[in-house]
Amino acid sequence: MRTTEVLLSEKPFVHEQAVLKNTRLGTFTEVGMSNFVENSVLDDYSYTGQFCFIQNTEIGKFSNIAAMVRIGPTDHPYERPSLHHFTYRSQMYGFSEQDDVPFFEQRESRIATIGHDTWIGHGAIIQPGVTIGDGAIVGSGAIVTKDVPPYAIVVGVPAKIIKYRFPEETIAALQRIQWWNWSYDTIKDRLEDFRLDIEQFIEKHDGRVETDATSA
Repeated sequence: MRTTEVLLSEKPFVHEQAVLKNTRLGTFTEVGMSNFVENSVLDDYSYTGQFCFIQNTEIGKFSNIAAMVRIGPTDHPYERPSLHHFTYRSQMYGFSEQDDVPFFEQRESRIATIGHDTWIGHGAIIQPGVTIGDGAIVGSGAIVTKDVPPYAIVVGVPAKIIKYRFPEETIAALQRIQWWNWSYDTIKDRLEDFRLDIEQFIEKHDGRVETDATSA
């Protein structure tokens, strides 16, 4: 659900009360109200809904992320004598002059990857290090603990594949076309093609050489 309408541009649009740390935003991106995004990338045309919490994540182009999504939740050190963060945030308690740097480095290295043209449903949780393939859908409230193949639809706790959006040959064709790398002008010019039947779209564009595609 959108609470406000904005006109997007090459300059990212960040809603009020959103906090971004060490994060890169692409063109035509939108960060929802009261988001927290850290050590992450939100590539071109992707957006997040309200109250999302995203850490250590690379999000591709045209990703649709609903409200209250959690991606890359950080772990407590359950193998230690105590789970509590005084063991790694020691400065907060005056126990040490330095926090546990190796622990934080290890945690930040577990990158979650969200592919292009994905849809992450309301309240979904995607664990650290998980890859969501291009075109995949994660159902509302799902908890994703394993990689999701391209164009799969997963739901539940833990998330499981219920079906694929298209047959294998259609998925392969879409991955060959990689329309998400088309330039702004190309997408604008071919907007009506995205309203075609999927087979008509593939027939028109599979095997076509793009001379103006970008990978920015």
